[in-house]
Amino acid sequence: MTTAFGTDSSSDSETIATAVAAAAQAAAAALPASLDLRAGAPVSDPDAVPLPAEPGAAVTAALGGEVSGDIVLVLSAEIVAALTGSPVGPMDVATALRPALEAAAAALGRVRVAAERVEDVLPALDGLRDKGVFLAVPLAAHGEVVATLALQVTLPQVRERRGSLDLLRNVAMEVTVEIGRTRMTVSELLSLHPGEVVELDRAAGAPADLLVNGTLIARGEIVVVDEDFGLRISEIVTDAGDPGRPTS
Repeated sequence: MTTAFGTDSSSDSETIATAVAAAAQAAAAALPASLDLRAGAPVSDPDAVPLPAEPGAAVTAALGGEVSGDIVLVLSAEIVAALTGSPVGPMDVATALRPALEAAAAALGRVRVAAERVEDVLPALDGLRDKGVFLAVPLAAHGEVVATLALQVTLPQVRERRGSLDLLRNVAMEVTVEIGRTRMTVSELLSLHPGEVVELDRAAGAPADLLVNGTLIARGEIVVVDEDFGLRISEIVTDAGDPGRPTS
């Protein structure tokens, strides 16, 4: 998982605040305003949210994807008036603010916004209480708060594999060792005879594969143990697509 909150320190408040501040700055850059807005310090107290001197309206939306929750963008009355009184005709405030909401969500990771709507400011902020991690960031120009981005998120849970592995601890699995492969037509298979050599796709001396139920787990060299073949492990394959880890 690749969210801006990370996977190893998702409970670290400083990491979360940094991610939300980046989301707020991304939203500021996408706001339909000519002001050079800058994100201020994140606030975690819902009763101390810095708001524009004259709040106009709030646009709320749901967050989904790598993180879930709700996001609220509070606008000054001046910005709301500019949108609703546009020279080209009244603009829907929620539609006009969707790019800013999407920019904020993208800064949090693979996160999408949905069901954006206009609400009164105080009810919109009250709807974020007691649901998840709450943070609000003021967006200011020349020292004056023009907008505020607030959100509550439920952080992704780190998957614990230990419990499921404990349940499978006594399950028998088929383990095979593979020294190479090749492809042959049916005609070639039917023409095989004793003494014929079948060439494999692996060079002599290359490590053999250890597979569990067809999944590559490790690599090693073929050895003889008490007249039986064995495999001396030289490399553990940690994850598909990742390089193996040599054993000591």
